[in-house]
Amino acid sequence: MNKYHFIGIKGSGMSALAQILHDMGNYVQGSDVPTYFFTQKKLEDRNIEILNYDVNNIKKDFIVILGNAFNEDQMEYVRAKEIGSKIYTYSEFLGELADEIKSIAITGAHGKTTTTTMTSAVFKCNMPTSYLIGDGTGIGVENPDIYIFEACEYYRHFLHYRPNYAVVTNVDFDHPDYFKDEEDVLDAFQSFVDQVKEAVIYCGDDILASRLKSKNAKMISYGFNEGNDYTIKNVTTDEEGSTFDIYKYDNYFATFNMSVFGLHEISNATSSIILGDICGLSKEDIQKGLLTYQNAERRFTEYKFKNSIVVDDYAHHPKEITATLNTARRKYKDKEVVAIFQPHTYTRTETFLTEFADSLRNADKVYLYSIFGSAREKTGNVTIEDLQKAIGNAEVIEGADGIKKLSVLDNHVILFMGAGDINKYQQKFLEEVKEKAL
Repeated sequence: MNKYHFIGIKGSGMSALAQILHDMGNYVQGSDVPTYFFTQKKLEDRNIEILNYDVNNIKKDFIVILGNAFNEDQMEYVRAKEIGSKIYTYSEFLGELADEIKSIAITGAHGKTTTTTMTSAVFKCNMPTSYLIGDGTGIGVENPDIYIFEACEYYRHFLHYRPNYAVVTNVDFDHPDYFKDEEDVLDAFQSFVDQVKEAVIYCGDDILASRLKSKNAKMISYGFNEGNDYTIKNVTTDEEGSTFDIYKYDNYFATFNMSVFGLHEISNATSSIILGDICGLSKEDIQKGLLTYQNAERRFTEYKFKNSIVVDDYAHHPKEITATLNTARRKYKDKEVVAIFQPHTYTRTETFLTEFADSLRNADKVYLYSIFGSAREKTGNVTIEDLQKAIGNAEVIEGADGIKKLSVLDNHVILFMGAGDINKYQQKFLEEVKEKAL
């Protein structure tokens, strides 16, 4: 049994990795800020101790894992170096773990977490599977047949990984505080693809992803467009979900059904189907796994109240907002859609200001919360009023007063979207409307 200390254990990836190591029989503890994050519940359920940052947390016999959000001047990291502890960054350790067993890495600018959740659903029904999902979910089993994990492109962290198989859901310009432009992003993905050992499953409908080549691995495309290796056809959607056919190299492969509504979700599911197919699962086994799929945390997570549907979603990029609105329209055709959006980071808001405005105008009504910064970026050259002006028909709201305005809505799909702390406002909104109902 090893002992691990996680610096920044409430981070979504860190929390998930801590759970995996705990499940494998190791002692795990970690430190973070006192503020409550939804990721900590799964840690608390396992009785994993969460400490405040303190140099005295570090003991020489602990393996120390540093979260990607931190620099080497973090006080616990400095202490670990002073006393000679074994130290890894999150990405370094995840890469070593993936090297020990057959692994699947799921990456892409958008859809990583949903696709990792779908893929883990397919495999865990059919073989011993360990998996790490970017919503803070981690499951570790002894002697797994396969390890599935989410691989993030930010700061090129995924270049620490050399998986057997990989999925690339799309390649898009995001994280403008690090990447220069879409060609810089494409270069990062190409470097990652060159490290994959056996097969890369990529969305052939995506322009940039279609430019990827591999030095070693087989390239397998999927999508709605003709010419893909696996093609999605005959999609039908009702109030229970969607049914769709998959054609493999132009020949009918199988029909699948699952509780998803957005076209992007069907596309993501197809990559999971391909992984199951090339790893030897039967069509029936793949379908059995897909039927167990449940949305990842904060990925179109629904709460029903009277005639309205309240949704908590992680969408923080214009294309993700468009996809979330598409899902709401397809699933709830008779309801108006209200978007409550909190931009995440100043650089992203400034870079995609026009695109954010264009995507949000597809809602019937738009409310905006102030920009949520980051540890690296607390201020910027753009304000929430700039986005309000670009949209043209949006209202800026704050705190409790904003919640009261929203609580009068009825027979709507009310989408709380963002990667910051907007889910706390969504929770307060639910509390407000429940109180009114009493």
